[in-house]
Amino acid sequence: MTNNKSSYKVALIGNPNSGKSSLFNLLTGLNQKISNYPGVTVDKKTGAIVLSSGDLVEIIDFPGIYSLYPNSSDEKIVVETLTNPADPNYPDAIIYVAASRELEKHFLLASQIRELKIPMLFCMTMSDLNEREGIRYDLTKLSGYLSAPVIEVSSLKGINIDGLKYKLIELIRADKDDLYKNDYPLTRLEKDICEKVQQLHGGDNVYQNLLIAHHHSWLSHLTAADRIQMSSYIDNLGFNSTRAQIHETLGRYNSFTPVIEKAAIRSKKDRRSLTEKLDNIITHRIFGPLIFFGIMFFIFQAIFAWAEAPMDWIEAGFASLGSWVQNVLPGGWFTDLLTDGVLAGLGGIMVFIPQITILFLLITALEEVGYMSRAVFMFDSVMQRFGLNGRSIVALISSGACAIPAIMSTRTIANWKERLITILVTPLISCSARIPVYTVLIGFVVPNQIVGKFFNLQGLAFMGLYILSIVAALFSAWVFKKILRSDERSFLMIELPQYKQPLLKNVIFTVKEKVQTFIVEAGKVILLISIILWFLASYGPPGAMGEAVSAAQESATIQELDEPKTEDFIASAKLEASYAGILGKLIEPAIKPLGFDWKIGIALITSFAAREVFVGTMATIYSVGSSDDEMTVRERMAQERNPFTGGPRYDVPTALSLLLFYVFAMQCMSTLAITKRETKSWKWPIVQLSFMSVLAYVSSLIAYQWLS
Repeated sequence: MTNNKSSYKVALIGNPNSGKSSLFNLLTGLNQKISNYPGVTVDKKTGAIVLSSGDLVEIIDFPGIYSLYPNSSDEKIVVETLTNPADPNYPDAIIYVAASRELEKHFLLASQIRELKIPMLFCMTMSDLNEREGIRYDLTKLSGYLSAPVIEVSSLKGINIDGLKYKLIELIRADKDDLYKNDYPLTRLEKDICEKVQQLHGGDNVYQNLLIAHHHSWLSHLTAADRIQMSSYIDNLGFNSTRAQIHETLGRYNSFTPVIEKAAIRSKKDRRSLTEKLDNIITHRIFGPLIFFGIMFFIFQAIFAWAEAPMDWIEAGFASLGSWVQNVLPGGWFTDLLTDGVLAGLGGIMVFIPQITILFLLITALEEVGYMSRAVFMFDSVMQRFGLNGRSIVALISSGACAIPAIMSTRTIANWKERLITILVTPLISCSARIPVYTVLIGFVVPNQIVGKFFNLQGLAFMGLYILSIVAALFSAWVFKKILRSDERSFLMIELPQYKQPLLKNVIFTVKEKVQTFIVEAGKVILLISIILWFLASYGPPGAMGEAVSAAQESATIQELDEPKTEDFIASAKLEASYAGILGKLIEPAIKPLGFDWKIGIALITSFAAREVFVGTMATIYSVGSSDDEMTVRERMAQERNPFTGGPRYDVPTALSLLLFYVFAMQCMSTLAITKRETKSWKWPIVQLSFMSVLAYVSSLIAYQWLS
């Protein structure tokens, strides 16, 4: 019967690194949105396209999966959906995306999906790489085996994308009676189990019922009563799920391997591909790690060198905007709020967008090229010595951008202990939220000089802080490895994709999405905290502010200060008598041994919402009542004096102590919330907060007391 709907859901499904994301971006363009799958925190990317037939298609980019017998929570999302026709994400059709050079690996999952009898289009990506290697496939033979149309495309060059859309129209409008009709060959035991599943669940697809039997213990769309009955029935029959999965997998490989071999047509003699030649160097046990650290070194140098000019422009722009607003608007509380609260706070964080953009740009390019999978492969044995997993390197590197998606990426780690340790130590890796703090404070510790004609000294210090955070993460992981106990065995299954030229559109979409999320999420927090902080810094207990002003005026007269210095002196006295000053002085005894004063104490409190708020807070504190509106936050902090020594407040011991505190401290409520959601317990966020806070306090204390 022909389908006459005009709106469809189409799933993009395939192995990791198969080119799904590239194809998704190419098909949907800017018509994308990110949400979560119902009931879980896994990202769900969807996009809408209108086909030439007028049909509206919602394309859902599912997480990568190797087979319908999943190991990680990301992979389970796919099985959860495909075993439940009532799921809101259940597709009307599937575009199965396969890297054409590794068809045998992709046919396992593709042959499983065809048993579900959902219309499927088998899409072979990276066809341009096949041409380079002199390999092509007889698509008719492949299509005959899969009972599904097969098409070759190149996302990089945009080849045959229109043909893909035409095939998609045919697929969604096809007569469903012409679908793959064969039922999966069941053993007598599997037939009995599937009949029981059908009685309880009501589904009539044989293979879908078999999958439910295998995964009934964790499928959320089953009722508790159904799970209990299925478990009891399956156990009584003596069904061994693992043995059955192995038997099925071997049977499928025996079935489709000869088909793929016959379908492959080689126009050149077998020779090592460019990928194999490069991997001999890039994954070499000596050269590989050296190349990796060289790439990381380049990234940190680029963050400082490339971002300097646009950062100066943004700083100058916000300073000029603040002065313009103050000149145009009438004096009063609203103008002060706008200039000293909102603009100062936002300017203090927006200036670091160039550095964050560069970081995301380079990490995304590494993923697109295919390098990140090599990093996982190279460091698996090293990571396991510290109680981690090769896939942990992805989380640790991703944490250089943000710990939240990095922690969520640990769902690909099947071993519970290794996943938990990765979650606990990932926030120690210096993230993009620390970049504003590092950039401001490094200038007080390390001079801005070029050494060896090429290397920026502050860039080297910046990399040093990242190395310090990596060392701390690995050491903490080793400690947790000794404390936590688990009998699970660790293994790594990963595909090393072919090296390919990055798709510019993919990189741009990803960087735009990440930076936009940073601006929106961080901006909301900073704006709210800036307004609250402006109020706390501008007002105080009745009478206290007036007394502070009178005392400051009298002292300024005695010292014969000029008008600008008198204004700053009075502003400082008012800040000290304000609610913010009272709050800062309340915690000052605890942080004084670290070299911190009450003003820094205010920033420590506010930045527990998010680390990057530190700079916005300092900008707001030093903007309130300032006589010079065009000074940057770094210039204001540089002019701040220590009232006891008369020297700079941010001397080397204090700035280094503060740097170390921010390297180790868990100052991100969102990260703690994600840890709680991923571990399903408050125990581990509390452990995470406690050990990182102790590490931060002790390291800062030692540094300050040693250097003072």
